[in-house]
Amino acid sequence: MNDAKIINDPVFGFIKIPRGLLYDIVRHPLMQRLNRINQLGLASVVYPGARHTRFQHSLGAFHLMSEAILSLQQKGQFIFDSEAEAVEAAILMHDIGHGPFSHVLENTLISGISHEDISLMMMEQINRDMGGRLNLAISIFKDEYPKRFLHQLISSQLDMDRLDYLRRDSFFTGVTEGNIGSARIIKMLNVVDDRLVVEQKGIYSLENYLTTRRLMYWQVYLHKTAVGYEKVLVNMLTRAKELVHNGMEVFASPALSYFLKNDVDRKWFAEHEEALEMYEELDDSDLWSAMKAWKHSPDRILSILATDMLDRKIFKVEVHDDPVSQETIEQLQKKIAESVGIDIKDAHYLMSLNRIQKDMYSIDDDSIDILYKDGTIKDISEASEILNVALLSKKIRKYYLCYQRF
Repeated sequence: MNDAKIINDPVFGFIKIPRGLLYDIVRHPLMQRLNRINQLGLASVVYPGARHTRFQHSLGAFHLMSEAILSLQQKGQFIFDSEAEAVEAAILMHDIGHGPFSHVLENTLISGISHEDISLMMMEQINRDMGGRLNLAISIFKDEYPKRFLHQLISSQLDMDRLDYLRRDSFFTGVTEGNIGSARIIKMLNVVDDRLVVEQKGIYSLENYLTTRRLMYWQVYLHKTAVGYEKVLVNMLTRAKELVHNGMEVFASPALSYFLKNDVDRKWFAEHEEALEMYEELDDSDLWSAMKAWKHSPDRILSILATDMLDRKIFKVEVHDDPVSQETIEQLQKKIAESVGIDIKDAHYLMSLNRIQKDMYSIDDDSIDILYKDGTIKDISEASEILNVALLSKKIRKYYLCYQRF
């Protein structure tokens, strides 16, 4: 047992991390930063138990990857020890580029660059720190390695990332309908022509997985109260950034201040070495500490939004099936301006209109293939008796109108 560290995980039980490369990654400061970033952002406003971290999720995804590799090896799939270690390293670091409150920073304090891009930049930094020991892991992560099924285990419509977050988020939110048979799905995995497939016996678990994913999105990830709370945060950061650009002193940690002062996008990251260093300093605590100061800001709008965040005064949310008319928006802005006592041109900070769409399964993405005993392979949309293509690929579109209560 001395050659591994054992971590007791509430979802999967004991997770074994071998000493060496994998344990060195877990101990790296950039991995430890994920302990300070909540996995579900602001969903705890609806589900108080949802306080688990990106670090816990990364360990869970690593555990499932270890199980998947072992299962495939037992079925005769030849996977070198170096490949197994590399794909486990890649899944450990797959979320390393997330910012505070998960996806909130994207298109708010930074633009034109995704957390996946930043994850890759951080992986390359850790690789330099470790003398190139992550070359193979990065190659698999970027889908540049010949054994493409290894990349599918990290990123596809049936990857270890999704299998963990559905199980974990279901556990911590208490939404028991979200529980999926991840162990059975993993046992049913196989590889044909360098593509991940699921054996026919696993089809019912897959049907449950797809319907569960849809339920979790609309009941947890896109719950209207959580969305309303997130919009308060987005508008608060947008307001703070505008005030800084207008020359006003706004309290912030050095890392947060950097992103308030500068318009950081992909080009900026490429041209300014310190941008990644500042991003690596950011976590949830930077934003919470700033809010406590902003609550007392002389700027009325920033003060209202920070107070909303701290005191759980969430934007009211109306969910519409059709686009909201411009006339409705203008009337709402007028009411908000009058009730709060601000100029109508600033009322947009106290409201938000978003179109949100999600599908259960994308037939254009990496498909989920079912392997039959006679060797034939069918897409899940053809193979399933209860899920038809139209239902699986239907994009559900909703319009969320969020605004300050008055």
